[in-house]
Amino acid sequence: MSASNILLVGCGKMGGALLRRWQELQLYKDIRIVEPSPINVLAAKQIPDFSKIPATFKPGVIVMAVKPQVLPDVTAQYKDYAAKGALVISIAAGKPVSFFEKELGKKAAIVRSMPNTPASIGEGITVAYANRNVSRAQKALATELLSSVGDVLWVADEKLLNPVTALSGSGPAYVFLLIEALTNAGKKIGLEAKMAEQLARQTVIGSAALAKESADIPAAKLRDNVTSPGGTTAAALDVLMKDEALQKLFDKALLAATKRAEALSK
Repeated sequence: MSASNILLVGCGKMGGALLRRWQELQLYKDIRIVEPSPINVLAAKQIPDFSKIPATFKPGVIVMAVKPQVLPDVTAQYKDYAAKGALVISIAAGKPVSFFEKELGKKAAIVRSMPNTPASIGEGITVAYANRNVSRAQKALATELLSSVGDVLWVADEKLLNPVTALSGSGPAYVFLLIEALTNAGKKIGLEAKMAEQLARQTVIGSAALAKESADIPAAKLRDNVTSPGGTTAAALDVLMKDEALQKLFDKALLAATKRAEALSK
């Protein structure tokens, strides 16, 4: 893809992660960052607010990386850029495309995306939806920019972003909870706290790395590979998988998160 001028609105954890990777991969021609707080990113051309954007700067892409509650106060400022053909990529959770079309115009090219926090180390996954105004070239450009921090998947139905948020958007918290639970259980069976946490963390890290290296093997098969009949793993899984209790718990949890995402999108 040919590099474009990028206007990054907001440079918090996710915006900063994207910016660092774009700089490393040289994915833009020129860039401006609208962010009132000081940022520490190499070669960042930071400006405090919209009014300070140079008149000569013409963005091909605007990335909205501010908190969702801030968007109603700032989005309409960028309407002229959108009207002139700039692609708008939102990474703000919960704000539907209809919000941006209302603020920027019905003809605005909008990509709504849902990344997750492992993007901060280049191991994220992002799911994106493009409205009817996004061209094939703009979609390819959005893929290039978003894939700088991990995998990218596209959906044709925007409503799917709510269950996506429940699974992968919120998912890192579930994994961290697993580490907590393993640590606490380890302490209860006699392990010193520091050792229990180190064992729990590295077990999750190593297992995730193995899953990544074995992407063609179903998770159920990877589980079976660790489980010897009548062994210690089987004894634990007999508890965890009894009556599908764990599966039912995750079903309930993701349904609750999906419903909350739907509510926040209205």
